[in-house]
Amino acid sequence: MGDKSKQTLSNWFIEMQAPGSAHLYSILNIHYVGSTKYQEVYILELSELGKALILDGKVQSSLRDEHVYHEVLVQPAMLAHPSPKRVLVIGGGEGATIREVLKHNMVEEVVMVDIDQELIDIVKRYFPELHQGSFNDPRVKLVFDDGRKFVESCESSKFDVVICDLTDPLKGGPSVYLYTVEFYSEVFRILSEDGITAIQAENVRSAGECFQSIYKTVKQVFPITVAYTTFIKSFDAEWGIVLGSKHFNPLDLSEEEEGKRIEERRINLKFYEPRIKKRLFTLPKGFLDGGRISTDSNPIYELV
Repeated sequence: MGDKSKQTLSNWFIEMQAPGSAHLYSILNIHYVGSTKYQEVYILELSELGKALILDGKVQSSLRDEHVYHEVLVQPAMLAHPSPKRVLVIGGGEGATIREVLKHNMVEEVVMVDIDQELIDIVKRYFPELHQGSFNDPRVKLVFDDGRKFVESCESSKFDVVICDLTDPLKGGPSVYLYTVEFYSEVFRILSEDGITAIQAENVRSAGECFQSIYKTVKQVFPITVAYTTFIKSFDAEWGIVLGSKHFNPLDLSEEEEGKRIEERRINLKFYEPRIKKRLFTLPKGFLDGGRISTDSNPIYELV
């Protein structure tokens, strides 16, 4: 079961969810199987999910509900800011995250930083349904570099919104040190004085308590920190997002005002709308208990 090549060559794809548990999907079609310098890449047609991008054995996006994940990750932060003109996306190799950012007509520049140029080339060729041409938008600047290295090297750049759409913090993986208090402090530095960051924050029930740890770590840096969740069928889990802000709290934006911004910016959305925000941001009692502050010397890991 741990041999990913055997998983693909059989009629079934097995995704490990946690120590001792896994999901099993029948493979209906194989679009791509290979690897880059950084990770294994599958693009498979799976039962229940449809066409799906899989990195290192974990489903990242599927046509079943990628719009749910990407809208919920991007839109609350973008809408909370009254004029997001410069946006930084770290990760997001599918191109769907920048696709959502580009829906805002006042955006002037989107810098997307991803370490894996080979992955983007694969997605461009084999999974255009995700990026929908967003890589070719003249407002987009692609940078192939380590996200942390890029942020630390920014001296005068100020972004209104930073979106961290990173792979899981797996031990030995490329994203571990992009979930620490040191990294979030650097994100804080390169944000404008009223800037906001949105961070994909893992399965809220993960054995490693990554969601709770990410929340605590962001809260250590930002004066306004809120967490919210939604169920993602492709992950078969309630998925967390943490938002850190210097000035604007998305919960202070009324449904009426948020709806007005969507209309003024001519944003076409399939899932997210103002009336569901309260549900997304309403967490059960004790939901954020547990976890710890993640540091470079003692980073958090997903236990899979």
